[in-house]
Amino acid sequence: MIRPTGIKLARAFGDAPAAPAGGARPTGWGRGCGFSGVLAVCATSLSADNAADTVAVPSGQPLDLIEVLADETPGEMWARFRFLAPDVARDLGRIDVEIAHQDMEHLCHGFAMDYLARHQIDAARIVISLSDRAVPFGEPDPQATQFFEIYRPEDGHCIWEPY
Repeated sequence: MIRPTGIKLARAFGDAPAAPAGGARPTGWGRGCGFSGVLAVCATSLSADNAADTVAVPSGQPLDLIEVLADETPGEMWARFRFLAPDVARDLGRIDVEIAHQDMEHLCHGFAMDYLARHQIDAARIVISLSDRAVPFGEPDPQATQFFEIYRPEDGHCIWEPY
């Protein structure tokens, strides 16, 4: 079950890009995989959504929606959907980067696009992230395992954006 906790506004300090040039992954890791180490941010609550949403993902892993962030720092509106996904844990997890990619693509098409339409949010990019533990946005946690992908919403579809 995915339980939304609300929409927040993310503000980063400085003019750094959302993802560094060449991607945000350490050498030796697959596409979209990395550990938290982003800019410090402050988040302001915009609204709450207490309705429970259930989304089945291809892997069958349990997911909880940690938060939805509306981020204008990259110079355009990015909607960030942050999910708690304990099965991506590096030591005990059963979800690797390829399976996580399939789940994130499904979440973009089957959850994020509907969420944006329901809340009338016009986003230039959608970021889907899966983390094995709740990590506050922008705070580093070297022990956390996180997967993320960026999509461009176009004609009702999610187009994967390589970074």
